[in-house]
Amino acid sequence: MKKIVVLGSINVDTILNISRLPLPGETMAMSDRSTAGGGKGANQAIAAVRAGAETSFIGKIGQDNAADFMIDTFKNDGLNIDHVTRDQQAGTGQAYILLDDKGQNSILIYGGANQTITTDDIKRASDTIAQADCLITQFETPLESSVEAFRIAKENNVLTILNPAPAKNDIPEELLKLTDIIVPNETEAEAITGVKVTDEPSMVEAANKLHTLGVKNVIITVGANGSFYSVNEKNGFVKAYKVNTVDTTAAGDTFIGYFASKLSSDLSNIEEAMKFASKASSITVQTQGAQNSIPLIKNVEF
Repeated sequence: MKKIVVLGSINVDTILNISRLPLPGETMAMSDRSTAGGGKGANQAIAAVRAGAETSFIGKIGQDNAADFMIDTFKNDGLNIDHVTRDQQAGTGQAYILLDDKGQNSILIYGGANQTITTDDIKRASDTIAQADCLITQFETPLESSVEAFRIAKENNVLTILNPAPAKNDIPEELLKLTDIIVPNETEAEAITGVKVTDEPSMVEAANKLHTLGVKNVIITVGANGSFYSVNEKNGFVKAYKVNTVDTTAAGDTFIGYFASKLSSDLSNIEEAMKFASKASSITVQTQGAQNSIPLIKNVEF
């Protein structure tokens, strides 16, 4: 069984259903409101464990009801939460998702306890990282903690996957050089490289710029169109599955968790892993919400 460690954010999502995004100064009525577990890190960890990987999570929550809700969610999925700790002052992270009738979303984030993760927290999890096959992180927790986690991973020959989201253009050079695979979407790829990703030639250009920054392998996801890869000096494109999209929340996180669970350490099955991840994501977008929409492996296997 694949061993995966995810360092990342834990949020409780409040989903606000609206017909369209409001204009500046406009007041609108919502058609519905719901609450679900979220956070990019937690979503990716749950995707990995539902994909069949032995998954451990490194994160922080507060001393509130939202924290209790998330702990129960993690336990129900069988996620190892030995390194999920409580901050005594900051509240559990929150996300407010504006979801329109076309299934597109805009998200507002309160970082809370996610922003209190320290390098000491990472060092306390060093044995767990060292024993993993793969370590995944994103940008909803402090960058210094990600760098420390990737350092430990590479000292122990653990594959590192960086999901550079939310988008940043000031990523530490050391973090990029410690990254085995970077997985941005088109917006994030443009923020890092300055290349507007619109077609396959621009994907190649963006990937080449990421290579010059020190990243060995690149996957760029482009939503309903699919995903591009530049891996082991080979480029290719995997088309997405065509489905009726209800809500794109957690689609990218599902892709990463499922991708990591399937990927061989030498990346030799890159297209197979991407197709597997794309199939899982196509199921996620057909249900509203984040973690509740992430499928079990029995519903994804070909």
